Amino acid sequence: MSKTELTSVGQDYIKVVWSLQEWSDQPVTTKDLAERLGVGASTVSETVRRLGTQGLLDHERYGAISLTELGRQHALDMVRRHRLIETFLVSELGYTWDEVHDEAEVLEHAVSDLMIDRIDARLGYPTRDPHGDPIPSKDLVHDRPNALPLANLEQGQTGTVSRISDEDPQVLRYFAELGFGLDTIVTITQRNDAVGVMNIEWRQHSDSDPQPLTLGLLAAHAVWIEVTPQ
Repeated sequence: MSKTELTSVGQDYIKVVWSLQEWSDQPVTTKDLAERLGVGASTVSETVRRLGTQGLLDHERYGAISLTELGRQHALDMVRRHRLIETFLVSELGYTWDEVHDEAEVLEHAVSDLMIDRIDARLGYPTRDPHGDPIPSKDLVHDRPNALPLANLEQGQTGTVSRISDEDPQVLRYFAELGFGLDTIVTITQRNDAVGVMNIEWRQHSDSDPQPLTLGLLAAHAVWIEVTPQ
C-alpha cells in the first residue's frame, strides 16, 4: 500500500497508535484512540477494522490494537514529517514549543516528500524535535533515548532532561518561563509522595548555580531524564 492510498484519517490513526506505544508499554485500546482523536468509540472501531483490512493494524477482539510492519513504516514516516515540521517552525519561523503541535498536525498531511527532505537538510538533519522526541531518519530508523519519567526517580539521583512531553501546552509554557528545557541537569533533593510533590535542583549547564524547584508529580511525569550512573 502506497502512502498516497492512505487517507489523512488513516495516517492520523496509525501515527497515534505508534505514539501511544513510543514511551509506554501499555497496550493501545479503542478507548485510548477515542480519547486521543476526539471521536466516538464506534467510529474508532470501524476505522480500525478498515485499517486492519488494509494490512496496517492488528486488533484482538475486545483487546489491544497494534501496528503491522507495514503500518509501522507508514507511522514512522508520519512521525518524521510531524517532528521535522515542528522543529522547522521553532527554528526558522519563531514559534514557541507549545504552539507547534497543532500547526504540524495540519501541515504533515499537506507537504511533499521533497519539502520534508529539504527541511531536514536545511535544519542540518536534526535527531530530535523541540520537545526532545526523536526524529526518525529518512530510512525510518528510530532511536529512543534511554530515559525515565522524572517522577520515577529517587532522592539523590541526578540526570539530564532528554524529553518534555508536549501533551499539555500549559506545562510547556511554565517550563519555558523558568528557562527549564532540554539538556537541563536535574538532581532530586526530596520526594514527598504523600502530598504528590518532589523537590529538585536544576542547572542549565554544569557550571551554572543550582536552582531549587518544587514540582507536582503531574508535571514531573512530563519530564523524561537520562539518569547519570552513580
